[in-house]
Amino acid sequence: MSDCIFCKIVKREMPSQIVYEDDRVMAFNDINPLAPVHILVIPKEHLTNVLDINENNADLIGHIHLVINRLAREKGIAEKGFRIVTNCNPEGGQVVYHLHYHLIGGEKLKNFA
Repeated sequence: MSDCIFCKIVKREMPSQIVYEDDRVMAFNDINPLAPVHILVIPKEHLTNVLDINENNADLIGHIHLVINRLAREKGIAEKGFRIVTNCNPEGGQVVYHLHYHLIGGEKLKNFA
């Protein structure tokens, strides 16, 4: 999508602090962090949200989780704990309509459920 901010980051048309990249996934620091570690992990392929996951791309979600595990260990938050969040559509809090996962940690997080 030409107007998608995350697609522009993948294409290097917008700056970001990239912390991980491979042929399928990119991860970068959130510009408005909610905790000391707040990284967005996105597929390079444009998927709007979790509702775009299907039999043809479901393996991508496993890959994203492997990347999240790696980043949590590298950032030193794996042992104490962290949160993974993805929002879906307006009432779910989605603001950017490109599938993304928030990796949040580095401090005691408040319960919300």
